[in-house]
Amino acid sequence: MLARVLDVLRENRILLWLSLITLVNQLGFGLVIPVLPFFVQTFGGTEAAVGAAVAAYGLARLLFDLPMGHLTERAGRRPVLMIGEAITVIGSLGCGLALTYPQLLAFRFVGGIGSATVLTVGQIIVADVSKRENRGRLMSIYMTFFQLAVGIGPVFGGALNQALGPRSPFLVFALLALLALTIAFFRLPETRKLQAASAGPWVERTGEPSILGRLLRNPGFVLVGMIGFAATTARTGGIFSAVPATAYRFGGLTPGQVGLAITVANLLNFGTVSGAGFLADRFGRKATIVPGGALVGISFVLFSFQTSYPMFVVAAIFWGIGSALYNSPASAYAADLAPSGAIGTTMGIYRMLSDVGYVVGPLAIGVIADGVGPVGALLTVAGMFVVIVVPFLLYAPETRRPVKIVEA
Repeated sequence: MLARVLDVLRENRILLWLSLITLVNQLGFGLVIPVLPFFVQTFGGTEAAVGAAVAAYGLARLLFDLPMGHLTERAGRRPVLMIGEAITVIGSLGCGLALTYPQLLAFRFVGGIGSATVLTVGQIIVADVSKRENRGRLMSIYMTFFQLAVGIGPVFGGALNQALGPRSPFLVFALLALLALTIAFFRLPETRKLQAASAGPWVERTGEPSILGRLLRNPGFVLVGMIGFAATTARTGGIFSAVPATAYRFGGLTPGQVGLAITVANLLNFGTVSGAGFLADRFGRKATIVPGGALVGISFVLFSFQTSYPMFVVAAIFWGIGSALYNSPASAYAADLAPSGAIGTTMGIYRMLSDVGYVVGPLAIGVIADGVGPVGALLTVAGMFVVIVVPFLLYAPETRRPVKIVEA
């Protein structure tokens, strides 16, 4: 599998440079993950204040996914990506230099705008340089670099915090975003023309629905957007909150045990994500999205009824593999459905639907956990996947025809 990935990167230098930019940028994002709660507490903030700092970042992503995606259709991919990196520099630097909690909150929002821009444009560029025949594997290679950076970032962030204090990861994030901006400026070409050459511009005619209206009338796009929402909700509201709470309260597990299991799951996620794209190109998008969603649903049932640490580890493994199976194929599926010449806007809408879970997920799962307990919250997440994956299996059209194997 590694040889295949290297072959693809050698053949597609744009994907190579984009993946490097993503690696550098998301490494910075990973640095601040373990430090943010502690940094908020230095301002006298409570758990609610930590949640607000997370929500501010997610809200900015939700609000700016679509506008930034649409902007790429007019201004081009490369300049918008560089704008996103510049905004990330400002947001991260501002967080690192913040003197009060309101300042930190404001710059977290700015950082979220940068994140919305960089992540949305990244997926748009992958869609530009790919075709239906190879979009799954190219999207998965891009996500492999993404997952690697986010996975290893917290380790270095914790070390920086211990050595230089809680401001240092934010300042290093600013430097990494500046490095990513430099790479984009010198190495990344404009890719909008690649789609324009093959698709032509989107022209709205009298009586024809807008791009948003057209996509929202497409059951496949709506359902894959709901899968993106469920995936984000499961991660932010489940894995980051309700799963540890259940493990501590009912399973008698320690933070070290929970952290080890989630780390193993993330490593499996990283190891599976590139293979998922190749499978999606060979057998169709639904062939990986549906089993992935089913595995994640089962994992939350196991998280709910865990009776031992080995069962908790098995649940984490199911979650890691399942989320890898549907992640990049779902993005490829959304890009497959883009109207002619409107990939930028389409991917912006898809990311917006997914990022609703970034804001709503933690709040909704938290309310459910307070009302019926964390076990009930986890079963709700499992039920959500059933409600979404089954209609996707039954009613969403396949956008990539399986490859026929010709016997010799």
